[in-house]
Amino acid sequence: MWMAALVLALGAPAAHAQTPKPAKKPEPSAKQPPATPPAPAAPFNPESEDAKTIYALGVSMGRDLSFFALTPEEVQLLQKGLADSIAGTAPAIDAKEYGPRIQALAKARQAQASAALLERAAKEPGAVKLPSGVIYREVQAGTGKSPRPTDTVKVNYEGRLLDGTVFDSTAKRGIPAEFPLNGVIPCWTQGVAKMKVGGKAQLTCPGSTAYGERPPPGSRIPPNAVLIFDVELVDIPGDTSK
Repeated sequence: MWMAALVLALGAPAAHAQTPKPAKKPEPSAKQPPATPPAPAAPFNPESEDAKTIYALGVSMGRDLSFFALTPEEVQLLQKGLADSIAGTAPAIDAKEYGPRIQALAKARQAQASAALLERAAKEPGAVKLPSGVIYREVQAGTGKSPRPTDTVKVNYEGRLLDGTVFDSTAKRGIPAEFPLNGVIPCWTQGVAKMKVGGKAQLTCPGSTAYGERPPPGSRIPPNAVLIFDVELVDIPGDTSK
């Protein structure tokens, strides 16, 4: 569908396409050759480094636009606007006038997707919705102590966006992370406090309990993004009561 839409956006409008004429029916006595099966489509495999780079550019743009949750029809409009801009064709509208509308649409679509994700997460078996809206779901029960808000915790974790993009992971660094539990985002302070050492849990964090309007500089986290964390509580360093 993406390819068809791209051809439509970059080529002639559909209204100019000619309707193919139906093929003539063969005479009853005519002997028909056996049907030839269609050749399988060649896999997309860019060979040059430039081709791979441009493809990667498309993937990156798609990720940045994923929270718009565009319909196939909207994808065609997007591709038409992109094609006109690249070709230098006079745009059908003044894009500058629609800057504020683009931002408003992005916020509205992100809010819809976030609400849907939180609703799904809350319906997962074993999920518990905390008063702040954080969705806590135990994946593996721990056998140790639960940390206090003032404790330092050692954890392994992976953080993901709505579209599944991993924005942070201790696996990439190869070592667990350590931090005071009262020095992180509220979602973590509340969620990890419910865990026991050795346990694993998934935290689904509404934007208000994560980074809100001000995500970390240089991160791929949009403002007010819902974040999903898979967390393993490895230890409570310095706890002398163990």
